[in-house]
Amino acid sequence: MPRDVPPPESCPVCGEPVPRGAKACPHCGADERTGWDADSVLYDGLDLPDEAFADEEPPPPRRPASGRILWIVVAVVLLAFLVRALIFR
Repeated sequence: MPRDVPPPESCPVCGEPVPRGAKACPHCGADERTGWDADSVLYDGLDLPDEAFADEEPPPPRRPASGRILWIVVAVVLLAFLVRALIFR
């Protein structure tokens, strides 16, 4: 339901001048239906998550697997040297 909010002199969303008596900003489309509210126009239809999720901390970054692979390679090389030393004494 539209609200009777007079248009501002400049659009709160894009900053462009709004003609007197305009129902919407000619530049970005903010209108009286949204109450010339920048938040409701900017984020309208973006399907953003609830604000409760914005306060949650992201999970800690995972360590790359390259560190594990390096230790495995080092162990295999050392084992190969050990086996070679025992066989060719």
